[in-house]
Amino acid sequence: MSVKRSEELLRSLFDLADVKIGGDRSWDIVVHDDKFYGRVLSHGSLGLGESYMDGWWDVESLDELVFRLVRARSSEKIRRDLGTVLLYLGQRISNRQRKSKAGSIGDHHYDLGNDLFQAMLDRRMVYSCAYWEGVDTLDEAQIKKLDLVCRKLGLERGMTVLDIGCGWGSFAKFAAERYGVSVVGINDSKEQVELGTKRCEGLPVEIRYQDYRDVEATFDRVVSIGMFEHVGAKNYDAYMQVVSRRLKDDGLFLLHTIGSNRPSRRPDAWTVKYIFPWSELPTIRQIGKAIEGLFIMEDWHNLSVNYDKTLLAWQENFDANWESLRPVYGDRFYRMWNFFLLSCAGSFRARHNQLWQIVLSKRGVVGGLRSVR
Repeated sequence: MSVKRSEELLRSLFDLADVKIGGDRSWDIVVHDDKFYGRVLSHGSLGLGESYMDGWWDVESLDELVFRLVRARSSEKIRRDLGTVLLYLGQRISNRQRKSKAGSIGDHHYDLGNDLFQAMLDRRMVYSCAYWEGVDTLDEAQIKKLDLVCRKLGLERGMTVLDIGCGWGSFAKFAAERYGVSVVGINDSKEQVELGTKRCEGLPVEIRYQDYRDVEATFDRVVSIGMFEHVGAKNYDAYMQVVSRRLKDDGLFLLHTIGSNRPSRRPDAWTVKYIFPWSELPTIRQIGKAIEGLFIMEDWHNLSVNYDKTLLAWQENFDANWESLRPVYGDRFYRMWNFFLLSCAGSFRARHNQLWQIVLSKRGVVGGLRSVR
């Protein structure tokens, strides 16, 4: 297809989202290389993201651009390239999140470097959606979220808690300090385990490099914040069975996860390649099927509108600290990471992705569980 024809087609697709190529609004695109048109038409989101990383185009408000493209469902109007089809088939046929592959996401993403995440996140290093109700800063919003989780779980002094996918120990540290509980956190990122252990010194917190399927003992409470996205649909049943075995009969389990409005039949090729290998967002139906017969759903809270603001705060911190990171990561990484953070913000703004906190019990809370907000 000629460059002229590719440009005409892409312009018509962008027109549906009220996006102009060469326009003067903050979400309009400036194209620097004419190969951009064919690359996006041939490779969809992968072509859009990689061409941005290569400097073929720019936009003042990347998040607003993605918001408009997602709301217009532009990606559904671009044909699948062979690579995307193979990516989807690989996800359907094989179990990419099986135990033998458990460390791959840690190696690829979470072990990029603690300096990157320390520069980007709040002072407690919470790498999940904040809760902005009544607060203005990222530090305040993450404390608000951590306390919300503790109150939903009804934590009391002396309780034992299992934190599946504990990150740098942000929840474990907060819960031990504020609520007097003992926490075992498990993680498949060596960098997070090392730094998290240091951050929790002197507290009744143990952070382990361990797969969730290998945990023993039972706990009063189980929590998982921002880890379920890496479990994979083929493992949802097994995951919930593990949680059920590890949770005492009168205990509560809080699952904090990004969710999808529909099954991940067409994975985002750019995100899988550059950010989260073989991540998979669950749907309400998939979670419901996995907990059937094991848990009673006590509360389901959608906080997704908070993620847009969280991602923008992370991007602002990343940008403000970039000069100190630049010698280590390089300019192409800068464009990649900005694309990641701002495109995710736009996607949440468009309500394409959700963020759920789900509280589950094994036998049902007598009299019902009071919803905490």
